[in-house]
Parts: sequence; structure tokens; C-alpha cells
Amino acid sequence: MLSGFPFLRQDFLASVVVFLVAVPLCVGVAVASGVPAELGLVTGIVGGLVTGLMPGSSLQVSGPAAGLTVIVFEAVDEFGVGALGVIVFMAGLLQLAMGWLRIGRWFRAISVSVVEGMLCGIGLVIIAGQIYAAAGLRAPATGLGKITGLPKAFADMLGDTAAMVSFLVGAGTVAVVVLWKRAPGRVRSVPGALAAVALATAATAVLELPVATVQVEGLLGVVQPPGAEAFGLLAGPALWGTVVAFALIASAESLFSAAAVDRLHGGPRTQYNKEMVAQGAGNTVCGLLGALPMTAVIVRSSANVAAGARTRASRVLHGVWLLLFAAAMPWALALIPVPALAGVLVHAGWKLIPFRQIASLWNGHRGEALILVVTAVSIVVVNMFEGVLIGLGLAVAKTAWEASHLRTELVDKGAG
Repeated sequence: MLSGFPFLRQDFLASVVVFLVAVPLCVGVAVASGVPAELGLVTGIVGGLVTGLMPGSSLQVSGPAAGLTVIVFEAVDEFGVGALGVIVFMAGLLQLAMGWLRIGRWFRAISVSVVEGMLCGIGLVIIAGQIYAAAGLRAPATGLGKITGLPKAFADMLGDTAAMVSFLVGAGTVAVVVLWKRAPGRVRSVPGALAAVALATAATAVLELPVATVQVEGLLGVVQPPGAEAFGLLAGPALWGTVVAFALIASAESLFSAAAVDRLHGGPRTQYNKEMVAQGAGNTVCGLLGALPMTAVIVRSSANVAAGARTRASRVLHGVWLLLFAAAMPWALALIPVPALAGVLVHAGWKLIPFRQIASLWNGHRGEALILVVTAVSIVVVNMFEGVLIGLGLAVAKTAWEASHLRTELVDKGAG
């Protein structure tokens, strides 16, 4: 019976790891966007069960993304939570149209250095941000603030026993994930991230450590489809600017992520137009449920690849676990310590930093290395979308410079 699913074991284990990574991201993005935490979980569930089943990028995982928090917060503040579903629904329809018009294939021309720079910048922001989460401290809003505020954060930990205990749980989780590769063969069959979270959960419960755990209520009552009044806002021009911004930013982040994920594995390449349609379908459903917008998320996607996923079954199953635990077993999530999940994300962020690629580019193509570094720094200082645009602008300028200085010499040897 299982012969038709040759990679079921790998995909099953990977789905559990992605689920554990997705929980804090779904909740955190929702809170940062100014909406109930459960709406982030709804978007994560749709990303797994709807977008996950569709063709496009086989190993990419979708859900609520940090890159949209600012624009979502502003939209909720201006139009209200009730209008969010309409905005996301219309943005999803626009993405479907762009996919059917085959606009997604344009993203195949993305410079490798820009993609690697995106991974590097995101990795740095994730590491810095999750250090605060591990210690139970409030993180600054910007990527640059997260990094520059680390010395003060460590000083605060030294003066707060609870914060230090929480941080040590996160650090211990990272240590287990790193050292898990040296475990015996049969033990290594369990993903290191899964083992680390399980050990941290057990240690927290047995020792009764004073650390925060995941807090999620049930999903019933949170899902509120937009009504006629919300759709009536489409009659005015103000809402349409937000719709277009949602669609363009979500599409760009998803396809940039797809290009990055393709560099992390040797499986089938992304079909960009189909991936655009898949993202549009997911956002259309999210809109009808009144949930947050979704994009492909590089953190979950890289965790999926690193955990050994082989087919799209892993991302679909991660949606099943989100639905099962958030809807029927929220008490089970309450057992998982937040610093353990932060430790998993710190390790995932570290693996996104392309140390070898930076060294290789610096030795052979310093212009490309410079683009990589500038892209990463821009993402830290500004945000992901604008940082990638800066990197793309530099890549285009570099190509134009090289083309304008190209010299061609024709030699006629008399051979016709």
C-alpha cells in the first residue's frame, strides 16, 4: 500500500519539523500584524492544505510572512480587521491572473548573488530576533535594531534569572540540533530539530522551569468571512492601492523564495507560473476566511529541505498538524517552550548564511560578492522586499556596465 509513497517516512518527519517551526512564526506574525494569533494559524493551515497540494515549487512552504507585517498592520489600522479578508481575497485573484498571464517566469532571471544575499540577510535577522525570543525579551521592530540591541539584551539577561534560564533552554536546543549529527545512525533518523524540541519540552516539564510556552486558543469563532459591508469598500479607490501592494509584494517574496529554495536541494525546479497560481489560490481562500495574507516563507522552506523532505507531502502534512493541534489540541501546543522553538529558528537562520558562496565569489567574482553583501545589509537595515530590490538594481547596473565595456574583435583567417 505504501509503495506509491516511497518517501513517506522522510516527508512525515520533515512535516513535524516544519510544523514546529511554523507555529511560532504563524503566531508571531499575526500578533505583529495587529490581529488575533489564531488568524496566523489559519493562514498556515491554508498554506499547507491548499497551496501545498498545488504544483509549482515542490518543497516550498507557504504561510504568513514577516515581510508583510507592516503593510498588514497599516491596512488593519486604516480599514479594520473586517476589511482584511476582502483585501487578501482580491490580492489572491490578482495573483491568479498574473499566473495565468505567465508573468511568474520573469523571475527566472534573478541573479544568484541577489538570492544568496537574500538568504544571508534573512538569516541574520532571524538569528538576532530569536535571541530575544529565547530570553523572553521584547525584540526591536527593525532588523538593524535587533542586531544593535543585542549587547543590551545580554546585559539584561545577566540581571534576570528567569531570562537567563529561558535563554539557556534555547541555547541547549541549538546545541542538541548541532550535535545530533554525531549521534548513532538509528538515532539520527529522527530530525535533530524534532529531538531537540522534544528534549527541551521534557526538561522544562520535569524541572518546572520558568519559561514561556506557546499560547493558542481554539480556532472556532476566529474565522469570520468578509460581509457585504467589507466588499462595499471596493467601491472606493483607497482599498485598491492596498490590494495591489499585497499582490505584488506577496508574489515577489514567494518567487524570490522559490529561487532560493531551488538552490537548497537537487529535486525538481520551480515552475514559476504555476507557483504564482498556487499562491493566488491560497490567498483567495485566506481572504474568504478573513485570515492573513500568505507568501512562501524561506525559513519554513529551508527547514523543510534540511529535515529531508522529498515531495510536497511534507508541506501538506504540516498543514494537517497545524489544523489538528490548533483546532482540537491547543493544550498540546502549550507544552512546547518558546525558547526551544527560538533555538530551532536560530539554527535555521545560521544555515541560511552562505559562507562558502561568499568566499567563492570573493575569490573569483568580487563584483558579485559585493552585490551579495549589499543585498544582505540592505535587508537588515531596511526590509526584505526593498533590500532585494536594491540588490536587483545593483545586479542590473553591473550587467549594463560590463555590456557597455565589452570589446569584440573579428579575425578573418581566409577560411570563409
